[in-house]
Amino acid sequence: MASIASQDERDVKVSDSRSPLPRIVRLVLLIAGDAAVVWFLMRLFSLGYFPLAAAIIIIMLGVNIIFLRQEAYPIRWMVVGLVLMALFTIYPIFFTVWVSFTNYGEGHLITKEQAVDQIERRTYLPETGKAYSWTAYRSPEGDYALWLQDAEGKGYLATPGEPLAQPQSGELGVGELDDQGVPQSIEGYQRLNAIVAATDSNLENIRFGEEGNTIQIRSPSEAAELVPLYAYDPDQDAMTNQETGATYSNIRGTFSAPDGSVIRPGFIETIQFSNFKEFFVSPALRGPLVRIIAWNFGFAFFSLLLNFGLGLLIAVMFNDPRFPFKRLIRTLLIIPYTVPALLTILIWRGMLNPELGVIDRALEGLIGWAPPWFTDPGWAKIAILLINLWLSYPYFMLICSGALQSVPEDLYSAAQVDGANGWQQFWKITMPLLLVAVGPLLVASFVFNFNNFNLIYIFNAGNPPMAGTPTPAGHTDILISYVYNLAFTASRGVDYGFAAAITLIIFLIVGAITLIQFRYTRMWEEVSENV
Repeated sequence: MASIASQDERDVKVSDSRSPLPRIVRLVLLIAGDAAVVWFLMRLFSLGYFPLAAAIIIIMLGVNIIFLRQEAYPIRWMVVGLVLMALFTIYPIFFTVWVSFTNYGEGHLITKEQAVDQIERRTYLPETGKAYSWTAYRSPEGDYALWLQDAEGKGYLATPGEPLAQPQSGELGVGELDDQGVPQSIEGYQRLNAIVAATDSNLENIRFGEEGNTIQIRSPSEAAELVPLYAYDPDQDAMTNQETGATYSNIRGTFSAPDGSVIRPGFIETIQFSNFKEFFVSPALRGPLVRIIAWNFGFAFFSLLLNFGLGLLIAVMFNDPRFPFKRLIRTLLIIPYTVPALLTILIWRGMLNPELGVIDRALEGLIGWAPPWFTDPGWAKIAILLINLWLSYPYFMLICSGALQSVPEDLYSAAQVDGANGWQQFWKITMPLLLVAVGPLLVASFVFNFNNFNLIYIFNAGNPPMAGTPTPAGHTDILISYVYNLAFTASRGVDYGFAAAITLIIFLIVGAITLIQFRYTRMWEEVSENV
């Protein structure tokens, strides 16, 4: 095999050396692709998307290495798949890790440079500043001019970068004045009516007049000698209000004053392990988090226990050749697994409705009482476990039925000769050999239920709500639904950084559980070898 591979490599090298055209075409396409990526990177850096830009740089370097190195020739056919995997699978993971160490969230969605630029654009009219009424003019090339009138009725012509002029009719291209003292026309410009001028967003951003004595439009009827309201001091990392003299220091991505007032918007800033610290030590979050984590483990454990138990019981029953109509019954029992889970959960939600649900009405007719499935925490958890049992037992019935077919009948015959009863045969033969086959699937099912967001959110959105919690939390919330509430529905505003930190913690918990459980699956394999 090694000689065949080396021969193939030699053939490739020979073919490349004999035909330089493919190499030239490949190099030209690579350069063109790199140029497009560089242009895209410049856009990303200008917008402040540094994590995505870093990921694209790494991907670009990898693609170049693959196409330029002869040893990487076989990987070239996988480049598109590898790039997509890196962008849509690997990058989101690293981006989540980065976000967990930041204050990224509502009010902190842009970079510091963008926030400072927006804040410094705010202006105010000082006591010595003058205000004018204005009329706008625009040239065919898109340039603007203003005719200003002060409180005394004096008229001034203002253009960007030029000092104010006070021309008379016929001077500087100014035409005759109307009854209100406004020129009918200005040479090279067309007068704009009030509605067009008021809706022209470009006018507000233009500074008319000479540098240091500029005039900006303040309202549809007023222009004034506005000056920047805030000045940024990079040495102190603070904003100064030039009208009041108040200083706003940078505190976790927000410019805040000692009296508690803040300047918006804030910006993204690294806050180290603050999100993780808040998760573990915050007294406000400790109460709901303890209950949520406890229920999360309980939900995953009891779901796995009930689903696997019922599926195994049905599989063992159907494994008996004397069971009547087992093909028909097995087909009917698989139906819950074939119906989309979304529809099944909505159907169960309707059947358990306290007002119109068929289950509640039937119970009230039989015993005069129906459980409060949506308002009582205990019954809500039971309802979720029952729905999950209905959704999942056919899966375990199928895999257990297949696994039971692989257990040799000779083992049962030998056990009967040794005097083992049916219960002993089940625990000493069936279960150890069954767990070897389905053990990894049990681990996967536990992990799936640990993050089973769809069931929790569609059925009751984690309700009933917990009382007295600073963040929205419900008695049936699991960690992933709690993270969703924090990130998208929290009353204090979305907090992607904190949600990302909890997501990483969930990943570590699930990863640890998976490793431990796979350790036990290897133990089961060792047991099976001795059966």
